[in-house]
Amino acid sequence: MTRTIQDPTKIRNIAIIAHVDHGKTTLVDGLLKQSQTFRGNQAEMTQDLIMDSGDQERERGITITAKVTAVQHGEYRINIIDTPGHADFSGEVERTLNMADGCILVVDAQEGPMPQTKFVLTKALANNLKPIVIINKMDKSASRIAEVEDELADLFLELAVHEDQLHYPVYYAVGRAGKAWETPPSDLETDGDLEVIFKAIIEKTPAPNVELDKPFQMLVTALAWDNFKGKYAIGRINQGRIKPGDQVTLCKKDGSLAKAKIDNVYMSHGLAKFEIEEGVAGDIVQLT
Repeated sequence: MTRTIQDPTKIRNIAIIAHVDHGKTTLVDGLLKQSQTFRGNQAEMTQDLIMDSGDQERERGITITAKVTAVQHGEYRINIIDTPGHADFSGEVERTLNMADGCILVVDAQEGPMPQTKFVLTKALANNLKPIVIINKMDKSASRIAEVEDELADLFLELAVHEDQLHYPVYYAVGRAGKAWETPPSDLETDGDLEVIFKAIIEKTPAPNVELDKPFQMLVTALAWDNFKGKYAIGRINQGRIKPGDQVTLCKKDGSLAKAKIDNVYMSHGLAKFEIEEGVAGDIVQLT
């Protein structure tokens, strides 16, 4: 896959946050499938928990390490950061929220906001992320939409850093069926897809506020490794641009500086990555 140089105004960086088992990763699966990220005959089209790749994650059904994926929706590139939903991995949550400009808060229609919802939302609002709320699992027999909406309103009232954060859009979903609506449907068998979520991300999440003309700067948020290129540094470009062959300075944890040269610049598409000619401020890239 190739791409032209990205216009930062057409980039959306969004973190998906939730209490464990509220359907966050299943919702990401639906977004990946409906954005036609995979061909119709690819195995991922019939797979669940596509983003949970670790053995422990699949065994426990939870997200432990944050994953970054990306989909193309029309002319917009949407970077989706699937964050852990468990208190044990709070450091991972904090690091990854730094890459986002907005967040989707997924809440179970029966359980409502849980302790981990509060923890992750506190971090997101402190980071000034623009929230979108999805009340998921509406098909549960004991779902209680009105009460959950009230509990969410109380939670935002308690946690909001400024008044703007008290005004957030709410959507209703059955994530495993790949359906979402702007208002709760009277019949859950009603036709639906996740188009309203894509529209909300594009319209409600701000484009990254970046400066292309400044020297390159990127905070390395995660590392990946494979047999092909070895170690990859993953992060969001804060300012400037980066191309293969560029000289950079690596600032280490102990404060020391090391010179390095960029070999390759990659971007995500679904679960795969592809090489690009140049990464620009606001986008999330992988560097070797």
